[in-house]
Amino acid sequence: MPPLTVDPADFDAFRDDLRDMPEQDCSNDIECAVRTILESIGEDVTRPGLRRTPERIARMYQELTAGYHVEPAKLINDAIFEVPYDEMVIVRDIDYYSLCEHHMLPFMGRAHVGYIPDGRVIGLSKIPRIVEMFARRLQIQEQMTQQIARFIQEALHPQGVGVVVEGLHLCAAMRGVKKNNARMVTSAMLGSFKRNQSTRSEFLENIGRSHLDW
Repeated sequence: MPPLTVDPADFDAFRDDLRDMPEQDCSNDIECAVRTILESIGEDVTRPGLRRTPERIARMYQELTAGYHVEPAKLINDAIFEVPYDEMVIVRDIDYYSLCEHHMLPFMGRAHVGYIPDGRVIGLSKIPRIVEMFARRLQIQEQMTQQIARFIQEALHPQGVGVVVEGLHLCAAMRGVKKNNARMVTSAMLGSFKRNQSTRSEFLENIGRSHLDW
């Protein structure tokens, strides 16, 4: 059996954007737009540090907005299982990164997702993937929170769904009001999570409200 061959450049964490990708001309709208922005702020797009910046930014936006191109059916990939379980299921502390649709600056934080099955559960890894699908778009946090909850509700038809998302928004930290310590917390409660105070309280207690002060 031949030895396993792995190219570290195939993985984002090990790729050197300056060397591992072939150099290209301004070949798409994003690259050309970035060149225009750099020139408009008085930069020299031919200097070594910026020569390939438009190309890198174009690739970056492909990655950061990949959620637009995810097919939900393939994302779930039949990972819904018939299980006689009707207690709360929670996946907490799901890291996410997104882009504010108003200024296209990052916002980031953690999402906490819970649901009460009605005879069907979803594979554990699928819930972080659902969060990722909606985070990798131009977003506002309130909308993203609702989208995650509604997607799980429509896919599983559980007794209820609860989603809490916390976020640090660079559009409010590095510009505008410049409040570095401000955090936004949003929630979406559907079904039994919305109707039943004790269910909602159990969910909030399990995700640890004090943990939101990260």
